[in-house]
Amino acid sequence: MLPMKRRSSRVLETVAARMPDMISRRSVICGLGVTGVGVLPPDAAYAAAAVTTGAAALAIDAFARLRGKRVGLITNQTGRVGGHHLADLLSRRSDLRLTAILAPEHGFRGVVEAGATVRDGRDPKTGVAVYSLYGATRKPTSTMLRDVDCLVFDVQDVGVRFYTYISTMGLAMQAAAAQRIPFIVLDRPNPIGGEDVSGFVLEPAFKSFVGQYPIPIVHGLTVGELARMIKDERWLSGLASLEIVVVPLQDWRRAMRWPDARLPWLPTSPNVPTFDAALVYPGIGIVGETLVNEGRGTPTPFSQFGAPWLDAEAAVSYLNARQLPGVRFEAVTYTPQSIPNVAAHPRFEGQRINAVRLSVTNIATYRPLEVGIHALAYLRQASRAKGLPLLETFDMFRKIAGTARLDTSLDRGASGTDIIAGWQAEVQQFKDRRGQYLMY
Repeated sequence: MLPMKRRSSRVLETVAARMPDMISRRSVICGLGVTGVGVLPPDAAYAAAAVTTGAAALAIDAFARLRGKRVGLITNQTGRVGGHHLADLLSRRSDLRLTAILAPEHGFRGVVEAGATVRDGRDPKTGVAVYSLYGATRKPTSTMLRDVDCLVFDVQDVGVRFYTYISTMGLAMQAAAAQRIPFIVLDRPNPIGGEDVSGFVLEPAFKSFVGQYPIPIVHGLTVGELARMIKDERWLSGLASLEIVVVPLQDWRRAMRWPDARLPWLPTSPNVPTFDAALVYPGIGIVGETLVNEGRGTPTPFSQFGAPWLDAEAAVSYLNARQLPGVRFEAVTYTPQSIPNVAAHPRFEGQRINAVRLSVTNIATYRPLEVGIHALAYLRQASRAKGLPLLETFDMFRKIAGTARLDTSLDRGASGTDIIAGWQAEVQQFKDRRGQYLMY
């Protein structure tokens, strides 16, 4: 693991998980960990992993940090250690108690469609109460935490400001501070890497659950690094006395994108079933806030976009002429269909639409948000030529963009290159500020 930068004296973190003599690092990654009830069978999918997650490091250390504690766990389907769910491992131990599971958007098992209410319940496998953080409340309540001595966050994020898991994390940090209990982040890789930072920095007027913090759309931070920055930059109130523990990644480097970590991809949400979808999501996710279909209702969400009115051949010619790094475009047609619990009634459902399909040719050089901005510039030009609006409303588009500057730039005919140039100064200021919080 690379040495960490200097940390705030107010934040307690683990420098590295210590490896017990009786358990090898590889055996835990493969699923062979001491659980208090015996040895788990191996999981070959994790045998080649190049990176140890915070959850795996915690398991390697035999969950020592949690011993004697009543544990509240914020997690979903991505909270895996080897081939096993962290909730299942914790529930089997005799030296701690898993007393609450708290579920973000899409639910504990990750099968709830985007924007749909997540309900409270009880996990049939562990018998532990599951509380929704995407229903009547989005912040853990005192009732949810009444039998909790520490709150653990273990969710795989995608590195994009408008993906709501990081908003859940910040609100949970506030709840932990109010209850005077530690907040433990089990760090996971940023799948699109730690070097690409792009997009307008969120302006206060557009703060929402899809944008809580003054960061660019693509922020290049792990959730552990972001948690430290949220606290010390005072982006949320009430965190001054919060004890944060970050269990760090081992062997992760900022230049890595997900395939470099050699970890299996678990769908982070119904419409991000693959790393390919996560990689294109930052750009085509915002394109999907316009009057086009962004691949929802197909097997490849965010890898294509289109509309019945679109001249796909002209769009492809325009985008390929930009010579954007790491990507080529082709004209296709497809018909969005309603998919239960994934994409109920997607835009242009049942209509054959003209579309642009993205083909990423070089993962390392591909810049997803920049691709989306160039696509938006073309779509605004094409929709105007046909006398059509590009946006149904400005509200969600501006919340996703974090500013009104994007839609106003598009309206005045700015090119993608000009729009991207417009955020460079604030991105550099953010990168300078985040430097002290980088752990890898």
